[in-house]
Amino acid sequence: MDSTTSPEAGAAPRRPDARFLRAKLSHFVALGFGSGLSPLGPGTVGTLWAWLVFAVAADWLAPRHWAIVLVLAFALGIWACGRTARDLGVDDHGAIVWDEIVAFWLVLLFVPGGWLAQLGAFVVFRFFDIVKPPPIRHYDASLKGGFGVMFDDLLAALYTLFVIAVASRLAA
Repeated sequence: MDSTTSPEAGAAPRRPDARFLRAKLSHFVALGFGSGLSPLGPGTVGTLWAWLVFAVAADWLAPRHWAIVLVLAFALGIWACGRTARDLGVDDHGAIVWDEIVAFWLVLLFVPGGWLAQLGAFVVFRFFDIVKPPPIRHYDASLKGGFGVMFDDLLAALYTLFVIAVASRLAA
């Protein structure tokens, strides 16, 4: 099967490769510039990539600039993740990690403190992204296309920020 065609009905989704990544800009973005190609935990690897990018860019981007980046990255994700999901023949393939990247940038924008707080936020975010408690699981199952791919991770980010806010309040 060609790396840019969808799997046949009933067939297991194929694992995208470097050729698929380079085939279209939407693939390159949706697969997190290659971080989604990790054979183990692509969502975790994509989230770690997001953390690294945030740490590097934090010195150059003020919070208001990050807000602009997040809005644009979310809109870009709707397009890129939707096209890539269609090309893979799966609503939300595990290799699509742009949704984790953008959502974790949102979390990092609001996390108080240094790297230890960010590590805690990473663990909590991954928990919510993997477990998908209600209503995340509902929206993950019912919303389709690029918006659906992006939205459930946005909810996981909001759950994470809520936990961090409660923990910060209790620690004060």
